[in-house]
Amino acid sequence: MSWKDEIAHLRKRQALAHNMGGAEKLARQKAAGRLNVRERLDLLLDPGSFREIGSLTGKARTNAEGGFEGFSPANCIFGRGTVRGRPVAVVADDFTVRGGAADAAIVEKQVEAEKMAGELGLPLIRLIEGTGGGGSVKSILDMGASYVPFNPAWDQVVANLERVPVVSLALGPVAGLGAARAVSSHYCVMVKGQSQMFIAGPPVVAGVGEHVTKEELGGSDLQLAAGAADDAYASEADAMEAARWFLSYLPDMAGDAADRIKPSDDPARIDESLREIVPRDKRFGYDMRAILNATLDQGSVFEMGRHFGSSVITALARLDGWPIAVLASNPNVYGGGWTAEAAQKIIRFVDLAETFRLPVVVDVPGFVIGTRAERAGTIRHGARALSAIYQASVPWCTMLIRKAYGVAGAAMMDHTRFRYRYAWPSGDWGSLPLEGGVEAAFKSVLEKAEDPEALKEELRARMRDLSDPFKTAERFWIEEIIDPADTRPLLTEFANLTAKLRTRDTPGTRYRP
Repeated sequence: MSWKDEIAHLRKRQALAHNMGGAEKLARQKAAGRLNVRERLDLLLDPGSFREIGSLTGKARTNAEGGFEGFSPANCIFGRGTVRGRPVAVVADDFTVRGGAADAAIVEKQVEAEKMAGELGLPLIRLIEGTGGGGSVKSILDMGASYVPFNPAWDQVVANLERVPVVSLALGPVAGLGAARAVSSHYCVMVKGQSQMFIAGPPVVAGVGEHVTKEELGGSDLQLAAGAADDAYASEADAMEAARWFLSYLPDMAGDAADRIKPSDDPARIDESLREIVPRDKRFGYDMRAILNATLDQGSVFEMGRHFGSSVITALARLDGWPIAVLASNPNVYGGGWTAEAAQKIIRFVDLAETFRLPVVVDVPGFVIGTRAERAGTIRHGARALSAIYQASVPWCTMLIRKAYGVAGAAMMDHTRFRYRYAWPSGDWGSLPLEGGVEAAFKSVLEKAEDPEALKEELRARMRDLSDPFKTAERFWIEEIIDPADTRPLLTEFANLTAKLRTRDTPGTRYRP
């Protein structure tokens, strides 16, 4: 009374499932320079750690007598594994089976993958290629009727943004629902020259009269500039390493504290070069990334979204081993001022920090001004970014390096909270920059003056004197002015002082993709 025959049949089906779309499709995938889905899982996860769920999902082929003749697996694989010893949920599209498009199984497997991550508190990694669960015209023929569109698992996709870290890797052409799943993540990565992302692919776009290649329509350079993808790497291996690095800064689920690693950098390290890094002439920029590398744990800065809203730098990093979020101006692009794009980038990043309880270190100069800024609706996007900052409850530290003007300058923090706020002697702040502020404030006086230019220069000189940062400190309108070389020890103190505030009873509910 043995089940030997059934177990042998089970092993046969599982072996057939590992053939994926068959030799011809696998060869085509390899010729395109892309790994197949099981090679990707082997590359991403710790060796031997993957435990597949739904390995028998697919379609069996039978002969006229009903005997088993073959098996075609579903084009979605999911399960659990480990990344550097850390349990994760992973769901992957198999492009060799119907180009990763929808079938009877892919929908349910995606739903279960999302549920597993959210309910078990596991970081979720999506390996996306194809439509990733979206329908096709052929689906109508298969079903015998058209249908009102719906997005499978979308309730879980949205819910997971507030529950667990989600990483999406676009590893080939990604369209429709696949593209929507890719961008609905905390970190979206592409592969240069290999992956493209679009709402609808070139054949569909040709139907509206636009004839373009996949790369022209949705290549990585285009999507990085649009802010749809956060980063792009030269190979699938590099993209997966970036995903591992990103996850290392975050906890398994919202409400938990992210792991501190053993510090390898002196928390009291000072850098005397910082005393000279900011030019005295305010018309010239400086290297903010050099400042970050000098003040944060060496080798820990992980910048995200470098090619979108590039007047602002958003990065994950560490201080004395503690993970933090960094929001800094880039004075070499628009003087570091917020554009409409930068404001959108800030909203998403602050929501990330709030959801996963990462303390924030910030430097904010102000809004970009001019007709281009007005046409882009900068004030509306900027006001939403202000709201995200004022809604945040994570520990917040402001370090004013140089400029802080007007409404956006006030976005350095919610001023009603305890102000852990410091400035370098190079700090320059106020309601408006002196260059345009004098003309605006004294317009009528200047119009009546015998020598408007002389009076203007006299007023500027008086304002420069009153704008001395030490005068602000005398009024306690800035909490402290510090030696730039001492920035790292002070930030390290902030990271250690706020360590106990890295957890909370209820997870965040504000994350917006």
